[in-house]
Amino acid sequence: MNKLDKKIILIEFGNTLRKLRLAKGLTQEQLANELGVEISQISRIERGVINTSVTTLYAISKTLKIEASELFAFDNIP
Repeated sequence: MNKLDKKIILIEFGNTLRKLRLAKGLTQEQLANELGVEISQISRIERGVINTSVTTLYAISKTLKIEASELFAFDNIP
């Protein structure tokens, strides 16, 4: 997997997280508070700027009351 593919995955993951968060009616601030992280971390994840940890991924899925696999439900990967 090259750098471009990795970047696309991060962006798609972030877009999916944003859609799921909004569908649950949460702001970035509310999600960050639930997770005990900075709002800027949620923003960076959603913009595909950072690669989040598995533990944060797990916490996000539990907070949103979704399966972790739903965060990877995107098809725009070459």
